[in-house]
Amino acid sequence: MIERHKVIIITGASDGIGAEIARQLAQKYGVKLGLVLAARNQDALMEVSAECKAFGSACLVVKTDVGSEAECRRLIRATIENFGSIDGLINNAGKSAQALFSDVENLGWYQELMRINFWGSVWCTHAALPFLKQTRGNIVAVSSLAGLVGVPGRTAYSASKFAMNGFFESLCSEISETGVHITLAYPGVVATRIRYHGYNAAGNPAGSSGLKEDNAMPVAECARLIIEGMEKNKREVVMTGKGKLARWLKLIVPGLVEKLAMTALKKEVRPH
Repeated sequence: MIERHKVIIITGASDGIGAEIARQLAQKYGVKLGLVLAARNQDALMEVSAECKAFGSACLVVKTDVGSEAECRRLIRATIENFGSIDGLINNAGKSAQALFSDVENLGWYQELMRINFWGSVWCTHAALPFLKQTRGNIVAVSSLAGLVGVPGRTAYSASKFAMNGFFESLCSEISETGVHITLAYPGVVATRIRYHGYNAAGNPAGSSGLKEDNAMPVAECARLIIEGMEKNKREVVMTGKGKLARWLKLIVPGLVEKLAMTALKKEVRPH
């Protein structure tokens, strides 16, 4: 009897954290792994797929815009049609944004950011949950430290991640008896290009990062911590000492945390 693949879906798998999670999982599990790689850039997905297949893993590429409910549900259907089961869903797809609220004229891109960062995770999770219950599988929500502590210039981004946290914390309580485990991951500044592609005040690609990135966490380390958290069924993965400290200081001296958050921004993007 052929052993069933462990089937894991990764959204936002075309580059950055998602692509690195896929590579590390493929390297670890080889032929025992079935990966479903989802993102909007199909050419980039095919490159990641080829890297994972080199380790022996089975790969399904599904071009997906998580800002569309129909495409999220199609992703889950395609997974079941191809593999027959789901063991893990890693909600990694997301978009960044850097803008002072007073500089924003049209809030339309705020709504779009919420569709991608929040609703994309909700739609994928809603469609996958019945199958995850069958396998007593894992859900990972890749949030951000900006979802624990509000950061200046990140009103839209922080809002989407705070919403994500609230949803998955509530869901964790609801499904605690089903055997499905939820892990919330809180990366800090990671060495990816996400901030360069994120929105600016006008809703266009920013082209630069408003954060200091001198000590950005390597992508490989971030991916490793997320995988470790999922496999150990950790409730939360807060990735930096500063993030852990800020979370508790926020309860005691919120004003101090606001000042610390401001220091994470480059001077030219700070409010005057």
